Amino acid sequence: MAEQDFCHTCNQKHDCQKVYQHLGDIEGPSLVVKVLLAFLLPLVVFIVSLAIFERILGGAVNSAAARTVVSFLLALLATFMCILITKTACKHLGHNR
Repeated sequence: MAEQDFCHTCNQKHDCQKVYQHLGDIEGPSLVVKVLLAFLLPLVVFIVSLAIFERILGGAVNSAAARTVVSFLLALLATFMCILITKTACKHLGHNR
């Protein structure tokens, strides 16, 4: 409510309204795929690879602490590789605008 009162006394009120209306009328491409690739995919890759590496190293490493550290590092490496592959694929497909 305070913002509306401020706008009523502003001498540039009509200019702001034109700018916001112009911005609201702009139609652009959907960002859903980019957001999912940038935020959700690395998180899912990290969680899944951590679980997989824990299971694989379960029989190979006797120490639980060492198994956790090695699994964590391998999951980070897998996530980093996923990010690099995603960036490279987006550049080649022309989605890096």
